[in-house]
Amino acid sequence: MSDALNLDNQLCFAVHSTAHAISRAYRPMLEPLGLTYPQYLVLLVLWEQDGLSVSDIGARLILDSGTLTPLLKRLEAAGYVSRRRSARDERQVVVTLTGTGRDLKAMARCIPGEMATAMGKPVADLMQLRDQLNELRASLTVVTHPV
Repeated sequence: MSDALNLDNQLCFAVHSTAHAISRAYRPMLEPLGLTYPQYLVLLVLWEQDGLSVSDIGARLILDSGTLTPLLKRLEAAGYVSRRRSARDERQVVVTLTGTGRDLKAMARCIPGEMATAMGKPVADLMQLRDQLNELRASLTVVTHPV
């Protein structure tokens, strides 16, 4: 490596700039649904498991409540989710999909395939890259948040 502090030699910048490129690539696919990329991520979590607390959604997306709450408010204003205080623990807010939010899943079903096409790589290569990134994140989580 010629210069360890050269921007183009940084893995962190490659990951950061790729994440931004992915977010931009999602924009035209999500626009017809009236969603931003972060809102889409929230809905992905709720389509997997509805009725989660804000803290559970935040843990799944690795987002703090200060970031997540405005997203949820906008999704609620759009009629895709509802937020209610938990009957068991009033400190917790539970987020559930509305009928419209559940119906949106069918409209979004084509997006993963469209993104795979936009990335121009075989799906198997993309899944391998995803697995490698997940392993890297897990390794870094152990280093930055030891048990």
